[in-house]
Amino acid sequence: MKEKYIHIYNNLINFSRNKDLYKNLNRKDNFSDRLTLFLLHFSFFLKNFKNKENKNILQEIYDFNFRQLELSIREIGYGDQSINKKMKDYINLFHSMVSEIHFWDTLSRPEKMKKISLFLGDFQNIDDLLNYFEEFNSNLSKKTLNFYLKSVSNP
Repeated sequence: MKEKYIHIYNNLINFSRNKDLYKNLNRKDNFSDRLTLFLLHFSFFLKNFKNKENKNILQEIYDFNFRQLELSIREIGYGDQSINKKMKDYINLFHSMVSEIHFWDTLSRPEKMKKISLFLGDFQNIDDLLNYFEEFNSNLSKKTLNFYLKSVSNP
């Protein structure tokens, strides 16, 4: 695996640890909540940098991130059979996120709220989360992929 992608992985992890994202959750957050937010951040990341020039590097980043997730699940203590099932579920969730946000920039605000609600249904005040992801998406579009390959960003 290409360790040069650790910066991107760490950036996405840091974004998903942003305490403000969890303030409207009426319970203590758990691994699944954090993973869902990580995958949503990663979906926006791929959406913004997807083009022919970046195809191979984005595939490597995708492979690296999912390998890191698998290692995290192993660290939690799941067995091999559980890990395979969990990874399949997470990959399917991720691909549905990518599909739902593919045309994000052309959607109306109510449509975007519906999309965010699909994945963050346990969160109250989806409007705050939508504002956050709108800003996140905008910030991604202002930077190059190379920026994220070489630096660590703050949420």
